[in-house]
Amino acid sequence: MYRCHLSEELGLSPSERRVYDLVCQGDVMCKEVPRRDSGAIPSLVNKGLVEVYKRQVSPFRDKRHKYLRRV
Repeated sequence: MYRCHLSEELGLSPSERRVYDLVCQGDVMCKEVPRRDSGAIPSLVNKGLVEVYKRQVSPFRDKRHKYLRRV
């Protein structure tokens, strides 16, 4: 598993660390985060480590999905 070098230095909880390491690999759909770790997303946003944004999935539809990216 990929580990972001900052995850140890930031003093994150185990679930926050798993989500942050996942986001360090690249932009991730919120649906792809495991359900047991999804509660860590708001705390990572409040700490300023992760940003939530919406992106259009298909050029033919107006529907947008939420994604996470590292700040």
